[in-house]
Amino acid sequence: MSIRALAPSIVVVVGLLAACQNGPTKEELEAAKHTVDCERPGERIVIRYDEGEARLLMPDGTRVVLYQVPSASGIRYLNGLMELRGKGMSLELIREQAAVHLTCKPYEIAKKE
Repeated sequence: MSIRALAPSIVVVVGLLAACQNGPTKEELEAAKHTVDCERPGERIVIRYDEGEARLLMPDGTRVVLYQVPSASGIRYLNGLMELRGKGMSLELIREQAAVHLTCKPYEIAKKE
């Protein structure tokens, strides 16, 4: 049997092996290192830090990008409508002149079943 005849079977086997993988992928692990899971009263916000940006996934599913600006201490990201600032896991989100304290922790990847 030729390699060409086996190619579709090989693709199926590789796909099945990938589907059976229980742990997170290398890419998921890398992304989780730069992501925090935050809560404010009754809501969850996921923040992923990228080069010069903080990308927020808001409770309603919208995505917000904030851009890093110099700060005397800690972090500071803004986009003209919102501002994120703080140190470590102690963050504050400001929008419409109202500041809300966020309770954050490192992001944990859900286990695949």
